[in-house]
Amino acid sequence: MRKISPLWRQLYGALFFFSLCSLPPVLAKAETAAGLGWETCQEGKHSHFHDEAVVPQADGKGGKQLKYAPDRLVDLRHLKLEVTPDFEDRSIAGISTLTFAPIAKPLHQLDLDAVGLDVEKVESSVPIEDWEIEEERIVVTFEMELPPGEVATLSVTYRAEPEKGLYFRTEAMGYPKGDDHLWTQGQPEWHRYWFPSHDYPNERFTSEIICHVPEGMTVLSNGRLVEEEKEAGGLVRFHWLQDKEHVNYLISLIAGHLEKLEDRHGDLPLAFYTPPSEFSVAENSFRDTRKIIAFFEKEIGVPYPWDKYYNVCVQDFVAGGMENTSITTLTTYTLFSKESENIRTTHRLDAHEAAHQWFGDLLTCKDWSHLWLNEGFATYYSALYDEARDGTGELRYVMYQNAERIFKAKDDKPIVWRGYLVPREQFDYRAYPKGAWVLHMLRSQLGPDLYRDCIRTYVERNRNQNVVTEDLRDVFEELSGRTMDRFFDQWVFHGGHPKLKIDYAWDQKSSQARISVTQTQELSDRVLLFEFPLPITIYTEAGAVRDFSIEVTQASEDFYFELASEPEAVRIDPDYTVLAEVDFKPPLPMIRAQLELKTDMMGRLFAARMLGGRGDTKSLEALKHTLNNDDYYGVRIESAKALAKTHSDECLEILLVSLKQDDARVRQAVVESIGRFYEDRSRQALEEVLRSEKNPEIIGSAVEALGKYSRPEVSDELTSMLESESYKNRVAASAVEAMEIQDHPAYVEGLKEALSSGQEEFTTRDFGGGLETLGKLARHEEEPRRAEVREFLADYLDSPKELVRTAAIRALGELEDPAALPLLETYTQTENEALPEYKAAEEAVKKLNGEKEQSDEVQDLRKELLELKKAFEELSKKVEAKEKQEAAAEEKGN
Repeated sequence: MRKISPLWRQLYGALFFFSLCSLPPVLAKAETAAGLGWETCQEGKHSHFHDEAVVPQADGKGGKQLKYAPDRLVDLRHLKLEVTPDFEDRSIAGISTLTFAPIAKPLHQLDLDAVGLDVEKVESSVPIEDWEIEEERIVVTFEMELPPGEVATLSVTYRAEPEKGLYFRTEAMGYPKGDDHLWTQGQPEWHRYWFPSHDYPNERFTSEIICHVPEGMTVLSNGRLVEEEKEAGGLVRFHWLQDKEHVNYLISLIAGHLEKLEDRHGDLPLAFYTPPSEFSVAENSFRDTRKIIAFFEKEIGVPYPWDKYYNVCVQDFVAGGMENTSITTLTTYTLFSKESENIRTTHRLDAHEAAHQWFGDLLTCKDWSHLWLNEGFATYYSALYDEARDGTGELRYVMYQNAERIFKAKDDKPIVWRGYLVPREQFDYRAYPKGAWVLHMLRSQLGPDLYRDCIRTYVERNRNQNVVTEDLRDVFEELSGRTMDRFFDQWVFHGGHPKLKIDYAWDQKSSQARISVTQTQELSDRVLLFEFPLPITIYTEAGAVRDFSIEVTQASEDFYFELASEPEAVRIDPDYTVLAEVDFKPPLPMIRAQLELKTDMMGRLFAARMLGGRGDTKSLEALKHTLNNDDYYGVRIESAKALAKTHSDECLEILLVSLKQDDARVRQAVVESIGRFYEDRSRQALEEVLRSEKNPEIIGSAVEALGKYSRPEVSDELTSMLESESYKNRVAASAVEAMEIQDHPAYVEGLKEALSSGQEEFTTRDFGGGLETLGKLARHEEEPRRAEVREFLADYLDSPKELVRTAAIRALGELEDPAALPLLETYTQTENEALPEYKAAEEAVKKLNGEKEQSDEVQDLRKELLELKKAFEELSKKVEAKEKQEAAAEEKGN
C-alpha cells in the first residue's frame, strides 16, 4: 500500500499560514502564542449543522451567509433501522435500510448524512461502483445512473459510539441501580450520529425500528408495536412501525428498564413511562394528558393524527421535552412530589409537547428559519389549554410572562431569519414566546371562532407536508378577507416590537380625554414603525365604561375622547391583545382605582406593579389588601414583588403579616420578597419558615435568601439543610446556592463530604453546581487544603456523566489554582474541539490566566480560520481515501 503524499498537507499549511498572516499583527501574534486555540460555538459546534444550502449574501447585519433547505435529489420513501445496543460499552450496532427514488434527474451519486459511524459495508438493490466515508456523510456512487422514479434500496451496516443523538444512562455511569436505559434526540440534526439518513426536516417518509435488548427491558418507538418476541441469547426483539410519514428528527428510540401508567382517550392509547426509581411520583405528571388531547382535538378541529400518545421520562435529557411522533420524551426534572403543592406542575410542558403532534409533527417547518410554526404554535396552544383549564385570566397571565421574556431580549432579529450560524440559534424567544404572541394577536383581532376556522383549514390543507410562514398567511387572508402582508411583515419578517410612551391628560372645559401615543423603539432596516389596533377602555366617575379602539400608525399621535365625566381609570389594551412594551404612568389616584377593577385582572396586575416604589400610606394599604384578598394569584404575587421594590419598614411588616397564604405560589412569592430585605426581622422570619413550612420549594427559597446573612446561626442552618432530606434534594441544593452567596471557606469540608457521600441524592445538574460552588469556596483555602479540593475535583474529570465532567472542569477554573492548569490543558490541546469539555476547559484556562473575553470581530476571525482548517482537513482526507482506493485497486489488479 502506498504512502500518502504530503502535498495536500503542505498546501493546507501554506494557505493556513497565509490566512494567519492576513490578521492584524497583534492578533496574529496572540493567536500564535495561544497555540491556535480555536474558538467554537457552545451549541452546534459540529459542522454538520452547516449542511443546509448557503447563499453568500449579506443578511442586513454582519454579512453572514443565509441558510436554506438543502435540495432533495431523491424522494426518501421509507427508513428501516435494526439496532442492537450494548449497555456495557455504550455502543450500538445497526443496519439502516433506505427505500428511495430519484425525483427529477438521473442519480449517479447519493449522499447520506452520517458522523462518526464505523461502517462495515454498504449494499444496494442496484450495483454500487464505490462508497466512501467523509467527515459528515457517506457518499455512495452507483455503477449506472438511476432514472427518476425508479425505486431502489440501500443498506448500511455500521457500529457507533455516538457523541450526540443517542445517549445511555446506566448504573455504571452513576444512575440508580435498575434504571438502565437509552434514549435518542434528533432535533435539530443529531440523528446522523447514530444512523445514516437525510437529516433535515424537508423530507417526509415512513419508518420502522427493530431493536434487540436484554430480556426484562422495554423498547418504545414511533407508531405501533408490530411484534415482541424472545430470541436466543436472552434477548427480546421489539418491532415498531411508523406507517404515517414524518421527518427524520422525529424518530425516537427509548429502550431500557421502564415502568408504565396507562389511560385512554376514546380508542387512543395513552401512557406515561419513567425509570423505576422515579415511578412513585409519575401520576402527578400524567393527570392532564387525556384532557389535553381532548381539548386540542376540539380547539384545532382535527383529530389526533397518530396511533398512540406516550410520554416517557428519561434521565438527564438535553431539554425539557421533545415531541417525537406519537411518543414525547420528557426530562425527569419535570417530575415532582405532592409536597410542592401547586408550585410545580407538568401540565404546561405536557400541553406544549402534545400540541406539537399537530404543529411540528403533522405539519413540519420546511427549514429552521420557519421554526416558529412548530414552537410558537406549541407555546400558544399550551396557553390556550391554560385558558380552558383555569380561565381567561390564566391565558393572559401566561402571555404576560411570555411578553416579559421577549422584552428582556436585546437583539432585533426577526422571527423568520436566515442569518443564523447553527440551527440552535433559532430556538430562542423569537420561536417560542414571540411566535405565540403572533398567534395571540391574530386570535384577538379576528375573534376565536374565525381564528379557529383558519387554523383548522391551515392544518387540513397542509397535513403531512412541510410548511412555511406564507402557507399560514395565505389561509388567514383567504378566510378573513383581510390583507395580512403588513401584519406578517412587521411582526414576523422584521424584528423588534412596539415600545409605546403613552401620556394622558383631561380637559375639563371640553370634557375630552387626550391620550398621546409615541413609538420609541429604534427604527432600522430590521425594525419598522408598527401599525396596529390598540384597544382602550375608560372608566368614568359616573360608573360608565367606554370601550374604544384606535389605530396606531404614526411615530407620535394624539387621540381625543369625548366623555360625560372625568375618567376614574384608563386602561390601555385591557384584554392584553398587543405585544407592546408600554410606558404609561397615569396619576396615582387612577392607579389605585385600577387596582380595584374587579373584572380586569390584568389591570389590577399592572396597577400593583406601578405601585411598586411608592411609599405613601394609601398605596401600601392598597397593596396589602390586594396581596391578601385578590382572587387571582398572579395579582397577589405582583403585589408582594411591589412591596419588596418599595423596600420600607412598613413594606416588610406587611409581608411578615401576610405569610399565611393558602396558595403556595403566593406564599413562596412572599417568602422571596421578605428575602430581599436585609435585617433581623427578615432573617428571623426566614428561619421560622425553615421550622414551620412543609413545602420543599418554599423552604428552598428561604434557604437561598438566608445566604446573604453571614452569621453563626445562619451557617448552622445552612449546614443542617445540606444534610436534610427532600425530593431530589431540593433543599440541600438551595443550601449549596446559599453557601456560594456567602463565599466562605468554612463550608468546604461539609460540602465536600455531602458531595462525596450523596451524589446519587442530587440531580446531575445540582451535583455539578455543587462541584462548582466547592471550587469557588476553596479558592480562599491555603495549601494543603486547596490541593485536597483540587484532587477531589480532578476525580470527577473522568466521570461517565458529561454534565459532571464539564462541571468539574469549570470547578477547577473557579478554584483559581495554577496547579490545575496541566489538567485543564489536556482538554484544550485536544484535536476534537467540538467536545463540551474543550469549551469548558478553554473558559477555565482563561479564568486562571486572567484573560478577558475577546471581541466579536476576533471571535469571528477565529471561526473563519477554524472553518478554513476544517475545509482543508476534509480535502486532505478525501485525497487520502482516494489514494487508498486506487492502491487497493492496483493490488487487486496485480
